[in-house]
Amino acid sequence: MMVDRTSTKLHIPHPSGSFTLVGVLEQLEPHQPTNGRNIALILHGTMGHKDYLFQKRLALRLPCDSFRGNHESGGQWRQGGFADDVEDLVAVVAYLRSTYDYKVDMVVGHSRGSVVGMHWLCTAEEGKRVRALVNVSGRYQMHRIYDGTEAYKEEFETKGYYDWNVVVARKAVVQKIYPHDLEEFSRWNSGIVWDNFPSSIDVLTIHGLADRTVPVYDAIIYARIFGARTPGTHNLHLIEEADHNLTGRQDEVVDCILEWWEAKRSGSLTTGIFRTGLRGKL
Repeated sequence: MMVDRTSTKLHIPHPSGSFTLVGVLEQLEPHQPTNGRNIALILHGTMGHKDYLFQKRLALRLPCDSFRGNHESGGQWRQGGFADDVEDLVAVVAYLRSTYDYKVDMVVGHSRGSVVGMHWLCTAEEGKRVRALVNVSGRYQMHRIYDGTEAYKEEFETKGYYDWNVVVARKAVVQKIYPHDLEEFSRWNSGIVWDNFPSSIDVLTIHGLADRTVPVYDAIIYARIFGARTPGTHNLHLIEEADHNLTGRQDEVVDCILEWWEAKRSGSLTTGIFRTGLRGKL
């Protein structure tokens, strides 16, 4: 029983020196040395935070230390700011390495977090040593951000931007979206994974069949990309009637990830559809 597990809020200085990145470090054995210890990074999606959806539940059940962040971090959010997000991730990894000597072993991303995590894996030296990626509701067809943006048109024309009213951690938040944000978003190079994704990383893709934000076809594209590599494997797990945020299905997502991780640790993974003990439908 992991009774010594502790949660510590970290404030990580951003390289710009103008703000800090805030996240939670979960440690299984907080009183033991962390030198060379493996850690999982849990990355959330747009307007998400460290405790929403399945992220906190997963962190509290993973058989390794983990770090999950954002929402309380400083800086300016931008719809098309993927490069900024990758820069933030680089800063977090550097801090975990220099302060604790952690080695990133697994990246778990939801939606935007998946896209950012994949890019980091493709471009960072540390990415070559990571063993696993979990891609939950990840977008590939970036141009489809324009789907459903007809509602922005009037405010774009009258104000030059759209006021996006959202609730984050039970607080009302208004974010401005500009036309150039959508263009920058649509031009982000998700295709970098074809040639630059480390071939040794095992990947699990989870996607809801009722996702109205990111088409489930994007999961098929990722299955095609990651399934063609060796020695890395790719497993696809589709969840019936689940939306983009896997609403009401968080425990199923966590169970799936943990079962997949255990199969990886036992060396029994092979590329294909991943079945879980919860549902035998796939």
